[in-house]
Amino acid sequence: MKKYSFILAGMIIIICFFAFIAQHKPALHTIGDSTVRNSNKETWGWGTPIASLFDTTKIHVENNAMAGRSTRTFLSEGRWDKVLETLKLGDFVTMQFGHNDGSAPDTTKAGRRGVLKGTGEETKVLTWPDGKVETVHTYGWYIRKFVRETKAKGATPIVLSMIPRNIFKDGKVVRANNDFGKWAAEVAKEENAYFVDLNKITADKYDALGPDKVKRYFPGDHTHTNLEGAKVNAESVVEGIKELKDCNLKKYLL
Repeated sequence: MKKYSFILAGMIIIICFFAFIAQHKPALHTIGDSTVRNSNKETWGWGTPIASLFDTTKIHVENNAMAGRSTRTFLSEGRWDKVLETLKLGDFVTMQFGHNDGSAPDTTKAGRRGVLKGTGEETKVLTWPDGKVETVHTYGWYIRKFVRETKAKGATPIVLSMIPRNIFKDGKVVRANNDFGKWAAEVAKEENAYFVDLNKITADKYDALGPDKVKRYFPGDHTHTNLEGAKVNAESVVEGIKELKDCNLKKYLL
């Protein structure tokens, strides 16, 4: 009987040990729009294939992005709050927005996702048909909020510029370095957060490939990639992470 008691006790210790490890394993959370998380059918976001580039025995990779969201709606729908609830010391958050933030902010279908341009403290107060009042901020304000609240949890924020669309002008991909990419970089610098210029890294690859080859990544429109394109973007994210000085996320890469 003693023999079986020792065996049972040993099994309980092992189970508790692995439960402890799982509980304390850091997590990488990705937040963003459909270019980060999509239907995984014809179109894919890079937040799915990036998991295969990490040692998932040592870090948990969780794609919290949602198609169609801007910085504004990711916050207003409570999606950021859900991520924030699970964040713990030692976790990481990558944040990539911009594709859905560009419309003029209002309460119409076209403007419900839009934010104010820039990184300042300007606001616009909107009243919805049901009487609800919403204060809309700048793109930079929302990114700054994500960064500061990530840090407050003891986690590491990594700001990413948005992936480029399949739009070429004069043989080169149109980049976001005069708007959302620029603002993302400015906020990261102001907040002493890590920044990956995903827009530039991937755009450089697209320029080298040329319009005809890049077109193969975009099955339906100029924004959403297939799995092959999503893998290119995931690899670009990892390339950027590798260049970050003193960023502990690097040690979890395969």
